[in-house]
Amino acid sequence: MKVWIKYLLGAFIGILVAFIFPSGNAGFVSVMSFLSELFIRTGRYIVIPLIFTTAIESVNKLRTSKLLLKTTSLTFLIIVASTLILTFVGLISILIVKLPRIPITVDVAAEIKGINVKQLILSLFPYSGFAALLDGSFLLVSLVAAFLIGWESASEEIMFKPIFALADSASKLFYNIATFFTEIMSVFCIAIVCFWAVQFRGIIEMGIYTPMILLLFVDFLIVVGVIYPLILHFVCHDPHPYKVLYASIAPMVLSFFSGDANLALPLANRHCRESLGIRRRSRGFTYPLFANFARGGSALVSAVSFILIWRSYSSLGISFFDVLWIFALSFGLSFIFGGIPTGGAFILLTILCNEYARGFETSYLLLQPASLIMGSFATLLDTVTAMFGSYIVAVKTKMVEHHTIKHFI
Repeated sequence: MKVWIKYLLGAFIGILVAFIFPSGNAGFVSVMSFLSELFIRTGRYIVIPLIFTTAIESVNKLRTSKLLLKTTSLTFLIIVASTLILTFVGLISILIVKLPRIPITVDVAAEIKGINVKQLILSLFPYSGFAALLDGSFLLVSLVAAFLIGWESASEEIMFKPIFALADSASKLFYNIATFFTEIMSVFCIAIVCFWAVQFRGIIEMGIYTPMILLLFVDFLIVVGVIYPLILHFVCHDPHPYKVLYASIAPMVLSFFSGDANLALPLANRHCRESLGIRRRSRGFTYPLFANFARGGSALVSAVSFILIWRSYSSLGISFFDVLWIFALSFGLSFIFGGIPTGGAFILLTILCNEYARGFETSYLLLQPASLIMGSFATLLDTVTAMFGSYIVAVKTKMVEHHTIKHFI
Protein backbone atom coordinates (compact mmCIF):
# COMPACT_ATOMS: atom_id res chain seq x y z
CA MET A 1 0.00 0.00 0.00
CA LYS A 2 1.27 3.48 -0.92
CA VAL A 3 2.47 5.60 1.99
CA TRP A 4 0.11 8.47 1.17
CA ILE A 5 -2.86 6.09 1.24
CA LYS A 6 -1.84 4.93 4.74
CA TYR A 7 -1.74 8.53 5.98
CA LEU A 8 -5.04 9.47 4.34
CA LEU A 9 -6.61 6.35 5.82
CA GLY A 10 -5.22 7.23 9.26
CA ALA A 11 -6.58 10.77 8.93
CA PHE A 12 -10.02 9.47 7.90
CA ILE A 13 -10.18 7.07 10.87
CA GLY A 14 -9.04 9.84 13.24
CA ILE A 15 -11.77 12.20 12.03
CA LEU A 16 -14.35 9.42 12.20
CA VAL A 17 -13.44 8.58 15.80
CA ALA A 18 -13.59 12.26 16.77
CA PHE A 19 -17.14 12.61 15.45
CA ILE A 20 -18.33 9.31 16.93
CA PHE A 21 -17.28 10.20 20.47
CA PRO A 22 -18.91 13.26 22.06
CA SER A 23 -16.57 16.26 22.12
CA GLY A 24 -17.83 17.14 25.60
CA ASN A 25 -16.37 13.96 27.07
CA ALA A 26 -13.48 15.36 29.12
CA GLY A 27 -11.90 11.94 29.67
CA PHE A 28 -11.84 11.15 25.95
CA VAL A 29 -10.37 14.56 25.09
CA SER A 30 -7.71 14.19 27.79
CA VAL A 31 -6.65 10.77 26.47
CA MET A 32 -6.49 12.01 22.87
CA SER A 33 -4.48 15.04 23.97
CA PHE A 34 -1.96 12.84 25.76
CA LEU A 35 -1.65 10.36 22.87
CA SER A 36 -1.30 13.17 20.34
CA GLU A 37 1.53 14.79 22.29
CA LEU A 38 3.19 11.41 22.88
CA PHE A 39 3.12 10.45 19.20
CA ILE A 40 4.33 13.87 18.05
CA ARG A 41 7.29 13.56 20.42
CA THR A 42 7.89 10.05 19.09
CA GLY A 43 7.89 11.31 15.51
CA ARG A 44 10.36 14.08 16.29
CA TYR A 45 12.68 11.67 18.12
CA ILE A 46 14.73 10.85 15.02
CA VAL A 47 14.72 14.32 13.40
CA ILE A 48 17.94 15.76 14.87
CA PRO A 49 20.12 12.65 14.38
CA LEU A 50 18.91 12.33 10.79
CA ILE A 51 19.40 16.01 9.96
CA PHE A 52 22.79 16.27 11.65
CA THR A 53 24.47 13.24 10.07
CA THR A 54 22.94 13.74 6.63
CA ALA A 55 23.92 17.41 6.54
CA ILE A 56 27.55 16.51 7.28
CA GLU A 57 27.60 14.16 4.29
CA SER A 58 25.77 16.67 2.09
CA VAL A 59 28.03 19.65 2.84
CA ASN A 60 31.13 17.50 2.40
CA LYS A 61 30.02 16.23 -1.01
CA LEU A 62 28.75 19.61 -2.16
CA ARG A 63 32.03 21.30 -1.29
CA THR A 64 34.08 18.53 -2.91
CA SER A 65 32.03 18.79 -6.12
CA LYS A 66 32.15 22.63 -5.98
CA LEU A 67 28.36 22.89 -5.88
CA LEU A 68 27.93 24.24 -2.35
CA LEU A 69 27.77 27.92 -3.34
CA LYS A 70 25.36 27.32 -6.21
CA THR A 71 23.12 25.08 -4.10
CA THR A 72 23.05 27.53 -1.20
CA SER A 73 22.38 30.52 -3.47
CA LEU A 74 19.53 28.78 -5.28
CA THR A 75 18.01 27.62 -2.00
CA PHE A 76 17.91 31.09 -0.46
CA LEU A 77 16.71 32.64 -3.72
CA ILE A 78 13.75 30.25 -3.75
CA ILE A 79 13.12 30.81 -0.03
CA VAL A 80 12.88 34.58 -0.53
CA ALA A 81 10.83 34.26 -3.74
CA SER A 82 8.36 31.77 -2.25
CA THR A 83 7.86 33.92 0.85
CA LEU A 84 7.21 36.96 -1.34
CA ILE A 85 4.68 35.00 -3.39
CA LEU A 86 2.82 33.60 -0.39
CA THR A 87 2.67 36.95 1.40
CA PHE A 88 1.42 38.61 -1.79
CA VAL A 89 -1.24 35.94 -2.37
CA GLY A 90 -2.49 36.31 1.19
CA LEU A 91 -2.75 40.09 1.01
CA ILE A 92 -4.38 40.16 -2.42
CA SER A 93 -6.96 37.53 -1.47
CA ILE A 94 -8.04 39.26 1.75
CA LEU A 95 -8.12 42.68 0.08
CA ILE A 96 -10.32 41.39 -2.76
CA VAL A 97 -12.60 39.21 -0.63
CA LYS A 98 -14.26 41.10 2.22
CA LEU A 99 -14.94 38.51 4.87
CA PRO A 100 -17.70 39.03 7.43
CA ARG A 101 -16.62 40.84 10.57
CA ILE A 102 -15.79 38.87 13.67
CA PRO A 103 -17.83 39.97 16.71
CA ILE A 104 -15.63 41.87 19.15
CA THR A 105 -15.60 40.38 22.62
CA VAL A 106 -13.96 41.66 25.78
CA ASP A 107 -11.22 39.25 26.86
CA VAL A 108 -8.27 39.49 29.16
CA ALA A 109 -5.01 39.41 27.22
CA ALA A 110 -3.08 36.25 27.93
CA GLU A 111 0.68 36.10 28.02
CA ILE A 112 1.83 35.25 24.51
CA LYS A 113 5.20 33.76 23.73
CA GLY A 114 7.33 36.28 21.86
CA ILE A 115 10.49 36.05 19.83
CA ASN A 116 13.82 37.01 21.31
CA VAL A 117 15.90 37.60 18.19
CA LYS A 118 19.12 38.11 20.13
CA GLN A 119 18.63 34.84 21.98
CA LEU A 120 17.93 33.00 18.72
CA ILE A 121 21.20 34.27 17.27
CA LEU A 122 23.14 33.38 20.42
CA SER A 123 21.58 29.90 20.50
CA LEU A 124 23.21 29.13 17.14
CA PHE A 125 26.51 28.89 19.00
CA PRO A 126 25.93 27.26 22.41
CA TYR A 127 28.68 27.10 25.00
CA SER A 128 29.33 23.49 24.05
CA GLY A 129 29.36 22.16 20.50
CA PHE A 130 27.69 18.98 21.75
CA ALA A 131 24.73 21.07 22.91
CA ALA A 132 23.88 21.59 19.24
CA LEU A 133 22.27 18.15 19.32
CA LEU A 134 20.09 18.89 22.33
CA ASP A 135 17.62 21.41 20.88
CA GLY A 136 14.85 19.48 19.18
CA SER A 137 12.96 22.59 18.02
CA PHE A 138 15.56 24.89 16.47
CA LEU A 139 17.01 22.67 13.72
CA LEU A 140 19.36 25.40 12.56
CA VAL A 141 21.54 24.90 15.65
CA SER A 142 22.44 21.34 14.68
CA LEU A 143 22.58 22.31 11.00
CA VAL A 144 25.27 24.93 11.71
CA ALA A 145 27.34 22.34 13.61
CA ALA A 146 26.90 19.84 10.77
CA PHE A 147 27.91 22.48 8.22
CA LEU A 148 31.16 23.21 10.06
CA ILE A 149 32.04 19.52 10.32
CA GLY A 150 31.09 18.81 6.71
CA TRP A 151 32.99 21.83 5.42
CA GLU A 152 36.18 21.07 7.31
CA SER A 153 36.12 17.33 6.62
CA ALA A 154 36.18 18.17 2.89
CA SER A 155 39.35 20.29 3.26
CA GLU A 156 41.56 17.28 4.02
CA GLU A 157 39.78 14.28 2.56
CA ILE A 158 42.42 11.70 3.48
CA MET A 159 42.95 12.94 7.03
CA PHE A 160 39.24 13.25 7.86
CA LYS A 161 38.01 10.28 5.84
CA PRO A 162 37.08 8.33 9.03
CA ILE A 163 34.88 11.24 10.18
CA PHE A 164 33.09 11.36 6.84
CA ALA A 165 32.73 7.58 6.76
CA LEU A 166 31.17 7.63 10.23
CA ALA A 167 28.73 10.40 9.28
CA ASP A 168 27.90 8.63 6.02
CA SER A 169 27.15 5.33 7.78
CA ALA A 170 25.22 7.04 10.57
CA SER A 171 23.16 8.94 8.00
CA LYS A 172 22.15 5.70 6.27
CA LEU A 173 21.40 4.10 9.63
CA PHE A 174 19.18 6.96 10.80
CA TYR A 175 17.45 7.04 7.42
CA ASN A 176 16.48 3.38 7.87
CA ILE A 177 15.27 4.12 11.40
CA ALA A 178 13.33 7.13 10.11
CA THR A 179 11.72 4.91 7.47
CA PHE A 180 10.39 2.69 10.25
CA PHE A 181 9.16 5.74 12.15
CA THR A 182 7.33 7.09 9.10
CA GLU A 183 5.53 3.77 8.71
CA ILE A 184 4.27 3.66 12.30
CA MET A 185 3.40 7.38 12.20
CA SER A 186 0.63 6.54 9.73
CA VAL A 187 -0.99 4.64 12.63
CA PHE A 188 -0.09 7.21 15.28
CA CYS A 189 -1.62 9.78 12.95
CA ILE A 190 -5.05 8.50 13.99
CA ALA A 191 -4.69 9.95 17.51
CA ILE A 192 -3.10 13.17 16.23
CA VAL A 193 -5.92 13.74 13.73
CA CYS A 194 -8.57 12.74 16.27
CA PHE A 195 -7.42 15.34 18.79
CA TRP A 196 -7.17 17.95 16.00
CA ALA A 197 -10.70 17.14 14.84
CA VAL A 198 -12.09 17.46 18.38
CA GLN A 199 -10.64 20.97 18.62
CA PHE A 200 -11.74 21.80 15.08
CA ARG A 201 -15.33 20.90 15.91
CA GLY A 202 -15.35 23.61 18.54
CA ILE A 203 -13.98 26.15 16.05
CA ILE A 204 -16.35 25.31 13.21
CA GLU A 205 -19.41 25.21 15.49
CA MET A 206 -18.86 28.89 16.30
CA GLY A 207 -19.51 29.71 12.65
CA ILE A 208 -17.68 33.03 12.76
CA TYR A 209 -14.36 31.61 11.54
CA THR A 210 -15.73 29.53 8.65
CA PRO A 211 -15.26 32.27 5.98
CA MET A 212 -11.61 32.73 6.99
CA ILE A 213 -11.02 28.98 6.84
CA LEU A 214 -12.55 28.82 3.35
CA LEU A 215 -10.38 31.72 2.17
CA LEU A 216 -7.21 30.06 3.49
CA PHE A 217 -8.25 26.84 1.75
CA VAL A 218 -8.74 28.67 -1.56
CA ASP A 219 -5.34 30.37 -1.15
CA PHE A 220 -3.80 26.95 -0.60
CA LEU A 221 -5.41 25.59 -3.77
CA ILE A 222 -4.20 28.56 -5.81
CA VAL A 223 -0.64 28.19 -4.54
CA VAL A 224 -0.21 24.42 -4.85
CA GLY A 225 -2.57 23.87 -7.77
CA VAL A 226 -1.59 26.78 -9.99
CA ILE A 227 1.37 28.93 -8.93
CA TYR A 228 3.91 26.29 -7.83
CA PRO A 229 3.23 23.89 -10.77
CA LEU A 230 3.55 26.80 -13.24
CA ILE A 231 6.86 27.85 -11.68
CA LEU A 232 8.09 24.26 -11.83
CA HIS A 233 7.00 23.93 -15.46
CA PHE A 234 8.75 27.08 -16.67
CA VAL A 235 11.83 27.01 -14.42
CA CYS A 236 12.60 23.29 -14.69
CA HIS A 237 10.83 22.63 -18.02
CA ASP A 238 9.12 19.73 -16.31
CA PRO A 239 6.27 18.22 -18.35
CA HIS A 240 4.73 16.71 -15.18
CA PRO A 241 4.84 19.49 -12.54
CA TYR A 242 2.08 17.95 -10.44
CA LYS A 243 4.22 14.94 -9.54
CA VAL A 244 5.83 16.98 -6.74
CA LEU A 245 2.38 17.68 -5.35
CA TYR A 246 1.59 13.97 -5.56
CA ALA A 247 4.79 13.13 -3.70
CA SER A 248 3.85 15.69 -1.03
CA ILE A 249 0.47 14.19 -0.06
CA ALA A 250 1.65 12.24 3.00
CA PRO A 251 3.88 15.07 4.37
CA MET A 252 1.01 17.50 3.81
CA VAL A 253 -1.43 15.32 5.77
CA LEU A 254 0.96 14.95 8.70
CA SER A 255 2.00 18.61 8.79
CA PHE A 256 -1.57 19.94 8.49
CA PHE A 257 -3.04 17.90 11.34
CA SER A 258 -0.02 18.17 13.63
CA GLY A 259 0.77 21.82 12.89
CA ASP A 260 4.42 20.89 13.53
CA ALA A 261 6.97 21.98 10.93
CA ASN A 262 9.61 19.52 12.17
CA LEU A 263 7.44 16.42 12.55
CA ALA A 264 6.95 15.87 8.81
CA LEU A 265 10.66 16.29 8.03
CA PRO A 266 11.65 12.56 8.07
CA LEU A 267 8.59 11.68 5.99
CA ALA A 268 9.30 14.48 3.51
CA ASN A 269 12.95 13.43 3.33
CA ARG A 270 11.88 9.90 2.46
CA HIS A 271 9.56 11.12 -0.32
CA CYS A 272 12.28 13.41 -1.66
CA ARG A 273 14.50 10.37 -2.10
CA GLU A 274 12.20 7.49 -2.97
CA SER A 275 9.55 9.38 -4.95
CA LEU A 276 11.26 12.43 -6.45
CA GLY A 277 14.73 10.88 -6.67
CA ILE A 278 16.57 13.79 -5.06
CA ARG A 279 20.11 12.76 -4.16
CA ARG A 280 21.16 12.81 -0.52
CA ARG A 281 23.83 15.48 -0.98
CA SER A 282 21.11 17.88 -2.11
CA ARG A 283 18.10 17.07 0.09
CA GLY A 284 20.24 16.63 3.20
CA PHE A 285 21.25 20.29 3.03
CA THR A 286 18.47 22.11 1.17
CA TYR A 287 15.39 20.68 2.90
CA PRO A 288 16.52 21.66 6.45
CA LEU A 289 17.20 25.18 5.15
CA PHE A 290 13.70 25.36 3.71
CA ALA A 291 12.26 23.98 6.96
CA ASN A 292 14.03 26.73 8.94
CA PHE A 293 13.66 29.78 6.72
CA ALA A 294 10.83 29.19 4.22
CA ARG A 295 7.95 30.18 6.49
CA GLY A 296 5.87 32.01 3.92
CA GLY A 297 2.83 30.09 5.10
CA SER A 298 2.98 31.94 8.42
CA ALA A 299 3.37 35.23 6.56
CA LEU A 300 0.30 34.51 4.39
CA VAL A 301 -1.91 33.44 7.30
CA SER A 302 -0.86 36.32 9.56
CA ALA A 303 -1.41 38.91 6.82
CA VAL A 304 -4.90 37.57 6.13
CA SER A 305 -5.69 37.44 9.85
CA PHE A 306 -4.47 40.95 10.60
CA ILE A 307 -6.56 42.58 7.88
CA LEU A 308 -9.58 40.53 9.00
CA ILE A 309 -9.07 41.89 12.52
CA TRP A 310 -8.65 45.42 11.13
CA ARG A 311 -11.99 45.22 9.31
CA SER A 312 -13.65 43.78 12.40
CA TYR A 313 -12.50 46.77 14.46
CA SER A 314 -12.96 49.53 11.91
CA SER A 315 -15.06 50.36 8.86
CA LEU A 316 -12.34 52.64 7.49
CA GLY A 317 -10.41 51.61 4.40
CA ILE A 318 -6.85 50.38 4.60
CA SER A 319 -4.33 52.78 3.10
CA PHE A 320 -1.60 51.74 0.67
CA PHE A 321 1.10 52.46 3.25
CA ASP A 322 -0.65 50.29 5.83
CA VAL A 323 -0.83 47.43 3.32
CA LEU A 324 2.84 47.95 2.54
CA TRP A 325 3.66 47.90 6.28
CA ILE A 326 1.71 44.65 6.79
CA PHE A 327 3.44 43.09 3.78
CA ALA A 328 6.93 44.15 4.86
CA LEU A 329 6.55 43.04 8.48
CA SER A 330 4.85 39.72 7.67
CA PHE A 331 7.48 38.96 5.03
CA GLY A 332 10.50 40.07 7.07
CA LEU A 333 9.61 38.49 10.41
CA SER A 334 8.76 35.11 8.88
CA PHE A 335 12.47 34.33 8.40
CA ILE A 336 13.18 34.23 12.14
CA PHE A 337 10.63 31.56 13.03
CA GLY A 338 13.00 28.62 12.62
CA GLY A 339 13.04 28.05 16.37
CA ILE A 340 9.24 27.89 16.59
CA PRO A 341 8.01 24.71 14.85
CA THR A 342 4.40 25.15 16.04
CA GLY A 343 2.08 28.14 16.33
CA GLY A 344 4.29 30.52 14.36
CA ALA A 345 1.39 32.10 12.45
CA PHE A 346 -0.47 33.17 15.58
CA ILE A 347 2.71 34.46 17.23
CA LEU A 348 3.45 36.51 14.12
CA LEU A 349 -0.09 37.90 14.29
CA THR A 350 0.43 38.98 17.91
CA ILE A 351 3.63 40.76 16.88
CA LEU A 352 1.81 42.58 14.07
CA CYS A 353 -0.91 43.70 16.48
CA ASN A 354 1.58 44.88 19.10
CA GLU A 355 3.82 46.67 16.61
CA TYR A 356 0.93 48.43 14.90
CA ALA A 357 -0.48 49.62 18.27
CA ARG A 358 -3.30 52.24 17.84
CA GLY A 359 -5.58 50.11 20.02
CA PHE A 360 -4.74 46.85 18.23
CA GLU A 361 -2.36 45.57 20.91
CA THR A 362 -4.72 42.85 22.16
CA SER A 363 -6.87 42.48 19.04
CA TYR A 364 -5.25 39.12 18.25
CA LEU A 365 -7.59 37.68 20.90
CA LEU A 366 -10.35 37.75 18.27
CA LEU A 367 -8.59 34.92 16.45
CA GLN A 368 -7.13 33.07 19.40
CA PRO A 369 -9.86 30.36 19.24
CA ALA A 370 -8.89 29.78 15.59
CA SER A 371 -5.12 29.57 16.23
CA LEU A 372 -5.24 25.80 15.63
CA ILE A 373 -6.45 26.12 12.04
CA MET A 374 -4.15 29.08 11.40
CA GLY A 375 -1.18 26.94 12.40
CA SER A 376 -2.41 24.03 10.28
CA PHE A 377 -2.60 26.04 7.06
CA ALA A 378 0.70 27.82 7.73
CA THR A 379 2.55 24.53 8.30
CA LEU A 380 0.84 22.94 5.31
CA LEU A 381 2.02 25.71 2.97
CA ASP A 382 5.53 25.65 4.43
CA THR A 383 5.81 21.89 3.88
CA VAL A 384 4.69 22.13 0.25
CA THR A 385 7.12 25.00 -0.31
CA ALA A 386 10.00 22.92 1.07
CA MET A 387 9.10 19.99 -1.21
CA PHE A 388 8.81 22.10 -4.37
CA GLY A 389 11.88 24.15 -3.47
CA SER A 390 14.07 21.12 -2.77
CA TYR A 391 13.06 19.57 -6.08
CA ILE A 392 13.78 22.75 -8.06
CA VAL A 393 17.25 23.08 -6.50
CA ALA A 394 18.00 19.42 -7.24
CA VAL A 395 16.93 19.78 -10.87
CA LYS A 396 18.92 22.99 -11.45
CA THR A 397 22.06 21.43 -9.89
CA LYS A 398 21.49 18.10 -11.69
CA MET A 399 21.22 16.11 -8.48
CA VAL A 400 18.02 14.22 -9.20
CA GLU A 401 17.26 10.82 -10.65
CA HIS A 402 13.79 11.04 -12.14
CA HIS A 403 11.36 8.27 -11.21
CA THR A 404 8.12 7.41 -12.94
CA ILE A 405 5.00 8.17 -10.94
CA LYS A 406 4.06 4.50 -10.66
CA HIS A 407 7.25 3.94 -8.65
CA PHE A 408 6.46 6.66 -6.10
CA ILE A 409 6.10 5.27 -2.58
